[in-house]
Amino acid sequence: MKKIKTQALQPGDTLGLAMPSSPVTMETLDRATKAVEKLGFSVQFARHFEHDDSNFLAGSISSRVGELHTLFVDPEVDGILCLRGGYGSAALLPYLDYSLISKHAKLLIGFSDITALHLAFQQKGKMMTFHGPMAAKLIDAPAFTVDHFMQSVTGNRWAQRLQNPAHEPIKTLVHGVAGGILTGGNLAVITGLMGTPFEIDTRGKILFLEDVGEEPYKVDRALTQLALAGKLHDAAGFMLGTCRNCASKAFPKGDHVLAVCERILAPYGKPTVYNVQAGHGDYQLTLPLGAYVHVDATHQQIDMLESAVI
Repeated sequence: MKKIKTQALQPGDTLGLAMPSSPVTMETLDRATKAVEKLGFSVQFARHFEHDDSNFLAGSISSRVGELHTLFVDPEVDGILCLRGGYGSAALLPYLDYSLISKHAKLLIGFSDITALHLAFQQKGKMMTFHGPMAAKLIDAPAFTVDHFMQSVTGNRWAQRLQNPAHEPIKTLVHGVAGGILTGGNLAVITGLMGTPFEIDTRGKILFLEDVGEEPYKVDRALTQLALAGKLHDAAGFMLGTCRNCASKAFPKGDHVLAVCERILAPYGKPTVYNVQAGHGDYQLTLPLGAYVHVDATHQQIDMLESAVI
């Protein structure tokens, strides 16, 4: 499958800040803007923001779709960085013009609820995107997160081995080696798209999964749904990211998330690593979705063999 790669970013480039999901406060908007500018980028917006704490969405569908279209076609904008996740980007998918977006392809960066956009852009627009920290996440982010973000979006980190912080080693759940295109993101968002034209395609791919604030039984339900749909059978291997605040309150003596993953994923016998520091943790790797990745689960090694940018 031919993939569309976008131009790498460079200091001095302009990042369009987008809010396709939930809103941020004006204070967070100001701090996030300054955090991005501190990295050497200029910032541009496609619409006026006024925080409305009575709504969990950052505007109407038309305003959020229009924002993305405007940022993609604007020649002054070099890449698009989402301000935050939250909830709501899936509702945009039927209204986005994927031909227009792919014609003006630019790097899209975000995670969590932005998973819906990643999957749609990867499958409908044939684009490669980055699962990485958003503008609000870059506020007071640890050096590990910022450094990996900058090395990734500027094209200085590719065909290289992913390295967790030394105190958070990648671990083995199922031994073996596998290679494939990297896809995935937030587990709840992925399962929410099942049965739609935008459901995830895992055939021969390395499936990356992460989540936040989900009870183990909800993770069980989501993985079971993927299993029943054949998505786990179709995948070549699994990368499990962070699952922050996922300890059970309802069943504190019951299974934890890792036990759930082991029970459901291990029987497939596919190479599986966990504790990959990507997702809602304090430390965050930037992952090139759509890139070819090689996973050696036996030796806890993940090699990105392809750059998402040119």
